[in-house]
Amino acid sequence: MEHRIDRIKKQLHAQSYKLTPQREATVRVLLERENDHLSAEDVYLLVKEKAPEIGLATVYRTLELLSELKIIDKINFGDGVSRYDLRKEGAKHSHHHLVCSECGAVQEIEDDLLEEVEKIVQDEWGFKVKDHRLTFHGICKECQAAMISASS
Repeated sequence: MEHRIDRIKKQLHAQSYKLTPQREATVRVLLERENDHLSAEDVYLLVKEKAPEIGLATVYRTLELLSELKIIDKINFGDGVSRYDLRKEGAKHSHHHLVCSECGAVQEIEDDLLEEVEKIVQDEWGFKVKDHRLTFHGICKECQAAMISASS
């Protein structure tokens, strides 16, 4: 974890920002709960356990800054709640997600599924893609299995 915090600190410094104690507490929560796709309120409640003096507005500003600097991705799974996801080190693009409409589970797809699509977009429309995000909405394996067993 310390290695990633150092890298994030360098990314902030490169853009003339400091890794303040409040920002570091926010980053630590995101690293500790990397697979959880936390909302700003979730992050705030977890950061407050580490730094009781921190305010909700500070957490919001920190999340927005980290998002602008492409350290985290701000994502919405169609439920009206913005969630935050740390970018993987060295990732050129955001990773993709599978969202279950039954139980709300979110799975990540690390593979870049859109390289060929990006090439077509660039070649045929002359559009330089800088990033992309893909979210599949459907029913996870577990919920499908539960539906099958419930109907038997």
